[in-house]
Amino acid sequence: MAREIERKFLVKGNSWRNLGEGSVYRQGYIATQKGATVRVRIVGDRGYLTIKGPTVNYSRAEFEYSIPLEDAREMLDTLCERPLIEKIRYRVEWGGLIWEIDEFDGVNKGLILAEVELSNEKQQIELPIWIGEEVSDNPRYFNSNLVKEPFLQW
Repeated sequence: MAREIERKFLVKGNSWRNLGEGSVYRQGYIATQKGATVRVRIVGDRGYLTIKGPTVNYSRAEFEYSIPLEDAREMLDTLCERPLIEKIRYRVEWGGLIWEIDEFDGVNKGLILAEVELSNEKQQIELPIWIGEEVSDNPRYFNSNLVKEPFLQW
């Protein structure tokens, strides 16, 4: 079984902006229940279908599959809850790890989050200077919940 071990933080300041290139993400959720999600995502010209289990500590089951771009577009347009998640994701190497910084747009504009995937839940990490409060345990910051309660409504 595939596992994702991830921690999530708010981002402060702008010193991270020139450290990595950004890619446009558009994603939506077909289903969210009991902590499990079925997500459709387009990154550039590629489509993905991802199924994630409930989060326990920093870990959860994750299964991701490439799908045809046209299928992803059709699913986003017809099957996903609204609003869709729009963001630019920047990949930044820091302390031997890849940090993914999501700068949200649309109804979540103004929210900037950083995620880092770990090899185990006890892994020690060096926090970059642009990392703020940890929000790994706060479901409000899960992308699937940003559909139900967008950042601009907080």
